[in-house]
Amino acid sequence: MKVSEQWLRELVNPEQDIASIGERLTFAGVELDGVESVASDFTNVVVGQITKVEPHPDADRLRVCQVDVGAEELIQIVTNVAGVTPEMLVPVAMIGAKLPEKDGSIFKIKKSKLRGELSQGMFCGAETLGIDDDSEGLLEIPANAKPGEDVRELLSLNDAVLEFDITPNRADCLSMAGIAREVGVLTKTDLMPVTQASVIAVANDVFPVTIDAVDGCPRYVGRIIKNVNAAVKAPRWMREKLRRAGIRSLSAIVDVTNYVLLEMGQPMHAFDLDKLSGGIQVRRAESGEKLELLDGQIIELRDDSMVIADENSAVALAGIMGGLPTSVTDATTNILLESAHFKPVQIAGKARSYGLHTDSSYRFERGVSPEIQVRAIERATELIVEICGGEPSVIVDEVADKTVLEQRVIKLRRERVSRVLGLEIDDAEIENILTRLGCVLSKEDDGWQVTAPLFRFDMQIEVDLIEELARIYGYDQIPATLRKLSPMKVVDSEAEIQLDAFHKLLTSRDYQEVISYSFVDAEIESLLTPEMQAVALANPLSAELAVMRTTLWSGLLKVASHNLKRQQSRLRLFETGLTFVQTDEGLVQRKKLSGLITGSLQHAQWASSAQNVDFYDIKGDVEALLGVASGQDFVFEVGTVDCLHPGQSANIINTGGEVIGHVGALHPGIEKQLSLGQNVFIFELDVERIKHCEIPVYKKVSAYPAIQRDLALLVSDDVQFSQLEEVLKKSEIVQLIDYHLFDSYVGQGVPKGHKSLAMNLTFQDVERTLEEAEINSLIEKLVNLLAKQTGASLRI
Repeated sequence: MKVSEQWLRELVNPEQDIASIGERLTFAGVELDGVESVASDFTNVVVGQITKVEPHPDADRLRVCQVDVGAEELIQIVTNVAGVTPEMLVPVAMIGAKLPEKDGSIFKIKKSKLRGELSQGMFCGAETLGIDDDSEGLLEIPANAKPGEDVRELLSLNDAVLEFDITPNRADCLSMAGIAREVGVLTKTDLMPVTQASVIAVANDVFPVTIDAVDGCPRYVGRIIKNVNAAVKAPRWMREKLRRAGIRSLSAIVDVTNYVLLEMGQPMHAFDLDKLSGGIQVRRAESGEKLELLDGQIIELRDDSMVIADENSAVALAGIMGGLPTSVTDATTNILLESAHFKPVQIAGKARSYGLHTDSSYRFERGVSPEIQVRAIERATELIVEICGGEPSVIVDEVADKTVLEQRVIKLRRERVSRVLGLEIDDAEIENILTRLGCVLSKEDDGWQVTAPLFRFDMQIEVDLIEELARIYGYDQIPATLRKLSPMKVVDSEAEIQLDAFHKLLTSRDYQEVISYSFVDAEIESLLTPEMQAVALANPLSAELAVMRTTLWSGLLKVASHNLKRQQSRLRLFETGLTFVQTDEGLVQRKKLSGLITGSLQHAQWASSAQNVDFYDIKGDVEALLGVASGQDFVFEVGTVDCLHPGQSANIINTGGEVIGHVGALHPGIEKQLSLGQNVFIFELDVERIKHCEIPVYKKVSAYPAIQRDLALLVSDDVQFSQLEEVLKKSEIVQLIDYHLFDSYVGQGVPKGHKSLAMNLTFQDVERTLEEAEINSLIEKLVNLLAKQTGASLRI
């Protein structure tokens, strides 16, 4: 935001110079990007009045002018400027004047002859004087100026323009009033008294207002002004203030609305009343509805956009830009002024989505106070009547949601201020700072009840007030102190596995960690987890980052796709992070550990042929991860996960029957949609449900030999090995120290509807060597248990 120093000092005039003020503002978070003079460092340029103009006798393009510069005698100036006429007021660089050039050199005016005619000075344009002005030809001089007046003083060119970088949370500083308030607080200087009387309404004409989009527009203020002269030019002082703020003068009425925008921070719009039909309606746009904007482009509206409409069609894109068909022109005689409050969440991102950026949208999407609309329309009316004439009617103030006018009351505790800042601030200083910031305080025993001003959207909780105290008191005034630390030994719980253990295991198995955004593409998310409700972002950075992730797979697949397109066909990736799911109870977030593998099993080597990874490779990695959680038992069961291959996927179940993860091949359909081009295998585990383990205890190591036996069992097709495993675990046969499945067979010799499961059993005793008869007895006991609980029979 650009701020004229002279305009600023009209509102607050501290003793400090502008460099000191800028430094203080920057330390307080209102960063000053730069200071630039409004004109070059020229000297000896005065007002001249042309008294006589004659053609040059020897040059068709030159004119010989007699000029009154307030001296006893007229001076003669030869010029090539077209259009000079008697009585015209012009800037004159006198003999000895110094005019800085763009390259930094100084051009000094000397007495000279041009084609034989004496020239005792030079007429100056805006560019010559280093003034950023759109006007062509000579610089405009006010009609009431007198010959000989110093141009720098006359045009208030001893001014500087300060450019501030305003952070999104400080929308209150996007106006002269806001910057002045900030300067006043920081320099302990009172603001200049502002006198703004209400304009007396001379008519009762009203234009009815209906607010349908209450969630986006809680308040709409309008006023009719009739019989205005829209063709007049705004006064030079107003045009100059706008110019120095970076806004081009367009017409008197538009200039007034822009002036109020800069002065008070309230965006406004003026409609040509005679081009409106019926009443004003604030509503949602109809999908496909078209609107021609002030810049001439025709946009097709979406139904999530808010518009200002009359009974026929949309006439403005709410909070962003007005429509061309109802705009004010020089022929306009009756206008409708608009001063509304639009909620930031309804405007944020809308301008960008249509390829627009306006001063209005910039302010509305950051927050405009809901209480200044009437004052702004009164100020605009005052200026319009003063400049253009007109007959103002009564104000229509439609408040559809009165809650926007309710102020936040925040408890501020004295003890909390001291604890957070690390120093004691006097009560009087706290009260002075917050009062100057616009707060209303009610003192209590332990602190204050603070009513935050409506223009401060960033004052929400107690620490926001403490931040304001630190900011205004001065971060540089807070003493640096060493933190007092008590020696404390932090011991990790042996019963809880740290994430680092999982990371180390995966990296040892050739995985690489990735970190992806929590924001993901809604389409990809719906492919992977269609049964879950993703949390949509109100103002996404882009369409590809529109929702919060419900699974880490979306990020891993995006990274995999990126690498596969760059000939990196062998990938092993993992990520840990939070996932977010919207449920009936609210937002649920869980920490997940996910992995992805694709491509060859190992790097190319001469000793073995290339072999691609398969389901059992990633299942082995998952089993290794689960093995870190010693003492916990997990089983893999055939599962149906929408994004996984129906024949190569499994749910991972803990002893409590909870699904704690999934593993499998990516569904071929999704693989094709994502254009991956090769088989991809993925897993995901719930970290909270796998990070607990049993504390290791000492067990005596047997000095006696272990004996192994193979056992083949016939079971029904629907019996899983995990069921047999459960029986073995609960068998209470202490000599059975290990078992694993090594074969599953269906075919000749096996009855239909059955399968053969072969497992290896290991027996060992810690006290003695087991005899053959004992082992046979143990096996018989196991077979009977399996037959009783699973229907298994010994295969002969």
